[in-house]
Amino acid sequence: MVMQDGGAVDVRPGPDPGRAAAGDERAYRTAGAALALYGCALTAWTVYGIVQGDGSLWDFFEGLFNPRASFFMWTLGPGEWALVVALLAVAAGALALRRVARTGALLLGWVMLAQSAREAVGLCHAGYRQLYAAEPLGGWVLATRVLGLLAALVVVVSLLRADGRAGAAGAASSVSSASPSSPPPVSSADGGGRGARPGGTKRSCADADSWWRRRLSRICGVLFLVMGAARLAWTAWGMAEEHLDLGSYLRRAVDGSVNGGAVQLSQSGEFTTLSSVAVLLVLGVLAVRSNRDVRGALLVFAAVELYLTVRTVVLLTVTGFFGGPFVTGESAVSLVMTAYELAATTSVVVLATGRSFSAYGAYESRLSGPYGGGSHRSWPDGRAG
Repeated sequence: MVMQDGGAVDVRPGPDPGRAAAGDERAYRTAGAALALYGCALTAWTVYGIVQGDGSLWDFFEGLFNPRASFFMWTLGPGEWALVVALLAVAAGALALRRVARTGALLLGWVMLAQSAREAVGLCHAGYRQLYAAEPLGGWVLATRVLGLLAALVVVVSLLRADGRAGAAGAASSVSSASPSSPPPVSSADGGGRGARPGGTKRSCADADSWWRRRLSRICGVLFLVMGAARLAWTAWGMAEEHLDLGSYLRRAVDGSVNGGAVQLSQSGEFTTLSSVAVLLVLGVLAVRSNRDVRGALLVFAAVELYLTVRTVVLLTVTGFFGGPFVTGESAVSLVMTAYELAATTSVVVLATGRSFSAYGAYESRLSGPYGGGSHRSWPDGRAG
């Protein structure tokens, strides 16, 4: 504390609102370690495919973005490559105790549980179990599946209740238990000098958080809802064109034994499509309602979808799609959907990572100085001017 205009000014920095509550640190570290362990296991499978294949490391990096690149024993698909990066990135955030990693980790945990459930349905068939027994690497594949299930359970159980409410309640009780005989010091956020606006920095943090949840969260939610509805309609139209009944499609999505008579870690296209539609719609509804902070989940899923959309754009480029005429309405609709998904996922990534849209208020804190002067007016997005 320092003295200013005859009063005590508290210049100690406040708690970082972007950091997990003290009571939730163990849950964050446990979930981060589980995600990192499973991410390293999938990375080992990727390295194994590169070493055992007949291509080079450059061929692998080219195949990350070019679907027409020479394939040489891919043990994982593009969706799993994106999952590996997401697992390691979210694990790093959770181990660093960043609150934004919580919903991203929960999203990954639910996706991993869905993958494990699909594999469990497949293992109910005797023929699929025989494939595991006949495959030389079947035991390692099954061990990886079990590891993914355990990691998912650890993440979901650890983080479901780690919402920071216990830490907030503890902080409130500690403040209320302070001695009433001593007057509270004037904090730096309240402004200790003349002309200072009371509660400047604190109001900035609250307004920035409210701005994200009520405005930007709804924008991202609408983008996700439109994207999910369009993908669902496109899938239904494709099923009608191929005369594929709904039962067969759903079986390919939820039954791991329907995989072409092979044991593999990559998921079927039907599972990937339906799971992505479900995530888009669920996250879209939560983001539009804006009663929960789902920024981390929006960022993780938008980044994964952006990568997959970029691969689609590269495929259209190398196949000469952009240079030819639109022969059918199907190709035109496909191009419009790809363009929208590229714009929507990019927008969500930018909005979810924007500094001025976080609830940290760091920008105004650097401008205002330790005493929080009143000459810097706070905008709803945390800017000062």
